[in-house]
Amino acid sequence: MQLQQLQYFVAVAETRHFTRAAEVVHVAQPSLSQQIRALERELGADLFLRARGNITLTDAGEALLPLARRILADADTARHEVLELAQLRRGRVRLGATPSLCTGLLPDVLRAFHDRYPGIQLLIEEGGSHDLVRELARGALDLALVVLPLGAASPALTTVELLREDLVVVSSPESPRPGGGRRAVRITDLEGERLVMFRHGYDLRELTVAACRSAGFEPDFAVEGGEMDAVLGFVRAGLGMAVVPRMVAARSGRGLRVTPLARPGLHRTIALAHRSDVAPPRAARELQRMLLER
Repeated sequence: MQLQQLQYFVAVAETRHFTRAAEVVHVAQPSLSQQIRALERELGADLFLRARGNITLTDAGEALLPLARRILADADTARHEVLELAQLRRGRVRLGATPSLCTGLLPDVLRAFHDRYPGIQLLIEEGGSHDLVRELARGALDLALVVLPLGAASPALTTVELLREDLVVVSSPESPRPGGGRRAVRITDLEGERLVMFRHGYDLRELTVAACRSAGFEPDFAVEGGEMDAVLGFVRAGLGMAVVPRMVAARSGRGLRVTPLARPGLHRTIALAHRSDVAPPRAARELQRMLLER
């Protein structure tokens, strides 16, 4: 089995067309078809059901596709690792992070990393923890900042706890103070308040909704479905209040009233994750070190 054959297989699986796949990988269509046939002989199974104008994956093809993508991603990582110079003068790091961490934690660390290693390309992908775990598993990311705990069905990942962050309530200074004006509010004080809520799949949404339900009530949403910047903008406009990380509130405090949550409060645990079966590239390991030592 050759990497080139797997590359051709993935191209056909994604385009569902042999000619278009050949164009994608820049090879003549007969050569691509010949290599696919050789791969099928090697595996002892047909990978595609071939009908005029309709190429579909067989069960064997469906089983091979995620594995082939992972193998190609690992090969690509190895290629970049070898190309890096000893002094880390070039290379790349593919880092995933939740939008709130991109706003709160990462700017200072990435600036320090870039100042030290200006030749390293930083590729940042924002997403919820579940999405980032999936991207790690298929080899599309080197590292990811995720919120613990991860789901029971998560793939084999190595996680290192980075920080435990308090959550706070933000509201518009033009709106009535939450909790009747107390210096710290309880989760129960949010009952009946209009909340600005993040989209489904957002870690902060799940944490906030779970805390409200644990306190015995369903949260009331004034507006929902936004990312971090949109949520903060809606709060500034007086549409409602929101529960956000303290770091985000500190960086985005202009036009916001920040109220802490009374003990025991709400917290989230941030961890740095990578695949257990593949060591991150050298540049990623250096970024990992800087994040842990920040």
